Amino acid sequence: MDELYSMQEPLIFKLKSIIRFAVRLLAILMTLVILWGVIDVAWVLYSHLMDPPFMMLTISDILDTFGAFMAVLIAIEIFINITVYLQDDVIHVKIVMATALMAIARKVIILDFSKISSDYIWATAALVLAMSLGYWLILKWSEHEETKIKRHLAKQTMAHADEAEDGGHQQVSRKQ
Repeated sequence: MDELYSMQEPLIFKLKSIIRFAVRLLAILMTLVILWGVIDVAWVLYSHLMDPPFMMLTISDILDTFGAFMAVLIAIEIFINITVYLQDDVIHVKIVMATALMAIARKVIILDFSKISSDYIWATAALVLAMSLGYWLILKWSEHEETKIKRHLAKQTMAHADEAEDGGHQQVSRKQ
């Protein structure tokens, strides 16, 4: 059974190769989405500026523009998720949570409070709170893990320094 999960297993190796190819294809497609998104942002801004009143943006126009901007930023975050996965072969929860928070922020920014119910607002607030708390906990856990690693490395360094120092004293005492 362990052979099934081994990188030496030909089937698993081929399947992982297919997945890596698919992820690379997703990165290419996401790059195209980002470029089209930038063109869309420019088009949205241009069309709103050309509509009467000429060269003036209404609050609705600004919110539309913000929504288009945020969509591109979310696409960039997703692209970063893809490239990090390609580099590390691991999905980083912190980056995924940050992307999700950005998507929620986009939704909050473009909300038209005159057209939604209070239940929707409360649900969105609960989601923002839960995601923010989750992100904060992940950051704290990451900091804790980094601190543990630094302490471990410092102990190893001190142990090696002590060994080197003890070895030096033993050599001096042998010479005497």
